[in-house]
Amino acid sequence: MQSNNPKIIENLNYDQQFLSKNACKAENAIYLREDEIDIRPIFLRDIDRILHSQCYSRYLDKAQVYINPQNDHITHRMQHVQFVSRIARTIGKVLLLNDELIEAISLGHDVGHAAFGHAGERELNRICEREKIGYFCHNTQSVKMLKDLENKNISVQTLDGILAHNGEMLMNKYEPNYNKTTEEFLLDLEKTYNEKDYSKKIVPMTLEASVVRISDVIAYIGRDIEDAIMLGDIRREDLPSEIVTVLGNKNSSIVETLEDDLIENSIDKNYLCFSDRVFNALKTLMNWNYKNIYDKASLSDKALLENKFDRLFDVYLEKLTKSDYKMKKIKNSNVTYSDKVLRDFIEGKTEEYLEKTDIKRIVIDYISGFTDNFFNKEYEIYK
Repeated sequence: MQSNNPKIIENLNYDQQFLSKNACKAENAIYLREDEIDIRPIFLRDIDRILHSQCYSRYLDKAQVYINPQNDHITHRMQHVQFVSRIARTIGKVLLLNDELIEAISLGHDVGHAAFGHAGERELNRICEREKIGYFCHNTQSVKMLKDLENKNISVQTLDGILAHNGEMLMNKYEPNYNKTTEEFLLDLEKTYNEKDYSKKIVPMTLEASVVRISDVIAYIGRDIEDAIMLGDIRREDLPSEIVTVLGNKNSSIVETLEDDLIENSIDKNYLCFSDRVFNALKTLMNWNYKNIYDKASLSDKALLENKFDRLFDVYLEKLTKSDYKMKKIKNSNVTYSDKVLRDFIEGKTEEYLEKTDIKRIVIDYISGFTDNFFNKEYEIYK
């Protein structure tokens, strides 16, 4: 979008003057490289670029918790991302934060999730450790998908929020590092590849990113209970009374209680927090969910997934080893659809990526982009 009309530019930036002093304004946004001339505020550009990315499209066929649930009403990754965005923007609106930055982080936060949710993430990390090429975590891969694999020019603030979104780490106080620099963000990103569990230690640079981080929890904690009930894994009456008394026993009441309490205790502050009563109930609920939902869901397919991921990793590694992929020349005598997808993946990458990235990590990057359905089809070909 290009225009010299001052009224259009003024209208696009109108809301910035009403933001909290703790908000990240568009004028403070940073790009890693020079960007084209565009009158849209930077975080609005981020939203558009994420929405039109290929990795965003693949949300549509990626599991949230349950793999192949045979029920169209069970949450998929696409829905979860929309829930996070809606919850985070509601909280951000009341706290007078930049909802464009919040939406950009929300929409991009899980684009690096592997097929089969956290179960797939664990398998890719297991292979990375086995092959001694570092670690794999979905938040790091989300940044890599946008920044490197699709070569999108996304702001540092959005990328930092995506990197730091780890919704599995619950805290009662989310205080950003407002002085965090671009160099510190890049260092955090590098360490996630080489230091075990480093992604759990990252503190974001904006309050907007903190909102997305806790909204990730609010979005899944009650919704996963509804899914588990629908599939018959738990009953509503199984929820402990000490949780129900504080948060309720339905997703709607859990979301509303958590949103209201967080807003009430965070308004006009430069950090986010819950009341002790609500935080303790949320912590108890998260532990209960892990024991009764997440651990059971991931263990049921563990052995099968391990075999599938190992097989596909070996197949693609052999294909790349036998090809001149660094020259973007992957030739096959019998070009199948599967081979074409791999070839397209390589041909879409920069020379810098192909030269500097270990061949085994390239295979991990390739597999990490698979949807559940494509993964299963590939395995049927090569098993």
